[in-house]
Amino acid sequence: MTSRSHSERDSVEVVQTVLDWLDDADEPDAAAETLDDVFSLLADQRRRLLLSVMRNYGEEVTLPDAAEEVAARETGHTVRNISAERVTEVYLSLYHDHLPRLVDAGLLKYDQERDLVAPVAV
Repeated sequence: MTSRSHSERDSVEVVQTVLDWLDDADEPDAAAETLDDVFSLLADQRRRLLLSVMRNYGEEVTLPDAAEEVAARETGHTVRNISAERVTEVYLSLYHDHLPRLVDAGLLKYDQERDLVAPVAV
């Protein structure tokens, strides 16, 4: 018998919780579709990092500041040690791809005129 790592045990627990949620759903097809949407949103690390950054801030921040923080988390470096080119690449990726998806899903708000992103209060 092999022992499972902490990460594997966490994964098993999450999968079991999700399966229990699906089993208990009043409308299993709608729940499965919702789950597909959730997994699609969370499939990309950069989207997960942006959501985490916004949860940590808990208030609106400029998209450039959010991009810096996402870049720092991706690289494991401080913001000071990240090139402007890297931050620009992250910013453009967030602006054109990830942020619109998260706004459309109702998870974030974006004020394009002020270039501010904010978490949606739940």
